[in-house]
Amino acid sequence: MIKTNGLLFFLLTCMQFAFAQQSTLVYDNHIYLPQIKTVQCYNAQKEQSVPVIALKSGEQLLFSFDDLNGGSKNYWYAIEHCTSDWQPSRISTLDYVESFAEDRIVDYKYSFATLQKYTHYNLRLPNEQVRPKISGNYLLKVYLDGDQKKLVLTQRFYVLDNKVSVGVEVTPSLQVPERSYNQKINFSIFHKNLAIQNPYIDVKAVVMQNFDPQTAITNTKPSFIRTNELVYNDLNTNDFKGGNEFRKFDIRSLRYTADHVQNLEKDSINTAVLFPDITANAQKYTNQFDENGNFYIRNQDGRDDNTESDYVKVFFTLHAQAPATPGDAYVVGRFNNYILSEENKLVYEDSRKKFYASLLFKQGLYDFKYVWKDRETGKVNESIFEGSFFETENNYQVFVYFRKPGSRWEELIGYTMINTVKR
Repeated sequence: MIKTNGLLFFLLTCMQFAFAQQSTLVYDNHIYLPQIKTVQCYNAQKEQSVPVIALKSGEQLLFSFDDLNGGSKNYWYAIEHCTSDWQPSRISTLDYVESFAEDRIVDYKYSFATLQKYTHYNLRLPNEQVRPKISGNYLLKVYLDGDQKKLVLTQRFYVLDNKVSVGVEVTPSLQVPERSYNQKINFSIFHKNLAIQNPYIDVKAVVMQNFDPQTAITNTKPSFIRTNELVYNDLNTNDFKGGNEFRKFDIRSLRYTADHVQNLEKDSINTAVLFPDITANAQKYTNQFDENGNFYIRNQDGRDDNTESDYVKVFFTLHAQAPATPGDAYVVGRFNNYILSEENKLVYEDSRKKFYASLLFKQGLYDFKYVWKDRETGKVNESIFEGSFFETENNYQVFVYFRKPGSRWEELIGYTMINTVKR
């Protein structure tokens, strides 16, 4: 048995190494190895904030992840400047990095008193070794042994050189049938101290709901141009489904059941069975506090959230009739960057009219929701299981990009976030 287990471990290690060697770079928040979990990236001033830092301001990003294989790995990282639509800017590293082009991650700790052993890695950016020189979109790349072909994970972040201000308002949709369901975002860019010669070419604005990349809308043409102001309030643009408040569960403790947890068990692994969920598309709007998709790593059974929080296999059940169109249901949130993958896809049992899934989570508080992806159109529909209401409390982010005439890259010159309730 020992020889068999040793051989299996060797084969799995070889497969993971080969997988890392063959990975193709994706300009998105992406995990390339299955043992990498709980990726976090936010402005260090506020936990789980949008990863935006001001250029040369002293602000830092806090970036971390867990390696469930444990031990210590030779992880390296580098950053790459990207366009507003997350394509490579194709400029020299000398143009966007002040110091070194890459460095090794040296801050790591081993888990303590947990069933699932892991190593927790931390990184702060900018630092003495790697510092962005210009504003814009950036991709953080983590890889093995200093070889960028052995990708481990990639993470998007933003560097802001604030040159304009952005005013935002939220209104009901101007499309009469959608007024009870949609939230329309109107905004203006005020550029008193910045000369913009051709706003139809030089400026782009991206609007996003709850920092979900799947919702991003790119604005390239202002509705009106006024003195030192660009107005974006076209009748048919920036119309978002209001959605519903996120569902949530609490696994901060493994000694007692908390919010939405029906049962806890501890054996060779920790498991948590959530109370069955039902569809919310036929209900009236109900005000419920949520974190707009965020998650927070917390551990009430120990002292250190990062290294004493254990991993838990969480079981989801959704009572719902499968839609008539062919497709698949997924459970999503910021914990997986709203990405639809085989890992978070639900299995449907037609005889019981139920969807099932199980995912691995680190102890903490989590927001989540169920979405449906149509196989024929590729469109993702949240309203099928969650409903949509204008009253829903959401955060909206607006990113403003500017390319100077003759410049080879886009700058991020404006950013704001508005909450539909706390204005």
